[in-house]
Amino acid sequence: MVPQVSGVGGMVSFRAKFTAGLQARGIEVTPDPKLSTPDALLVIGGTRDLPGLWRARRRGLRIVQRLNGMNWLHRLQRTGSKHYLRAEYGNWILNTIRTRLADHIVYQSEFSRRWWQRVYGPAPVPNSVVYNAVDLAVYRPQSGSPKVPPSAYRVLLVEGSLLGGYELGLETAVRLVERLNTVHRAELAASIAPSAAKAGAHPVELVVAGRVSEAVQARWARQSDTPIRWMGLVPADEIPALDRSAHLLYSSDINAACPNSVIEALACGLPVLAFDTGALPELVSGEAGRVVPYGGDPWKLEPPDIPALAEAALEILADQPRFRTAARARAESAFGLDAMLDGYLQALEV
Repeated sequence: MVPQVSGVGGMVSFRAKFTAGLQARGIEVTPDPKLSTPDALLVIGGTRDLPGLWRARRRGLRIVQRLNGMNWLHRLQRTGSKHYLRAEYGNWILNTIRTRLADHIVYQSEFSRRWWQRVYGPAPVPNSVVYNAVDLAVYRPQSGSPKVPPSAYRVLLVEGSLLGGYELGLETAVRLVERLNTVHRAELAASIAPSAAKAGAHPVELVVAGRVSEAVQARWARQSDTPIRWMGLVPADEIPALDRSAHLLYSSDINAACPNSVIEALACGLPVLAFDTGALPELVSGEAGRVVPYGGDPWKLEPPDIPALAEAALEILADQPRFRTAARARAESAFGLDAMLDGYLQALEV
């Protein structure tokens, strides 16, 4: 009999990779457990259909929950009453499934596991940590790309959304590039094409991929002369080329559980720069990039240490071959699809 897994909730990108991976191993995947008799159910984050999960549990169906982090920025910033209530309700759903319905919890990082246990206490069921992954044949380096830039170094910021309290990450990215273009301008200008080193030129540009409001874009146009290229939402199949076009990825999400943008960048041989919050110290090890001390309390959104961030960026830009090789090696060692699928299949007991 062919094993069958049902999946509910969660992000489209993970569902697609998970489904394709299981089907390649001869395991059927169904999106609705009510329309079939699966062997196990994977809840990707949460679902509002708690009655459906209760029915599945009474039927004896094994339920595994995949968890990343939880909503928290709404408690520190004014994001509106609707956003606040929606965020709190989301946390309640996630923890209800975690503590009352799931048979096993898969956390996306050690940081994520510690966070949930610190806030809500240990779950009464077994748990494991399985990192996110990418297809290493799709997300891969391009031979010799990029070398000495013809015009400017490119710092890349990739987030699904920089709204709802996440504008702080964008601000830090702008301040980082501002500092590189002022304090470190001479050092960087000396390594790029002579035409780019002329008076008034910026040796570093910021490329932002993700949802950003027009008001925020206009505000930065008024406040800063940093060259910013606004890409908007970039289709998934264009991300590898975008990663390969840059010289480093700045991971802006504070206390992130396991950002896909980081794993995708590493797989493409793009070094990652970040503060030491969330799972970043777990993901970016060795010479795959640089993770620097935040310089304050990130849980209180205190100002970060941008000079330290800029110094680390300078180191990455100065030795691209070493960091690019290490970034790809890190992805190959920890973030391939087979390792991720093995971890979930063990939890699902399929």
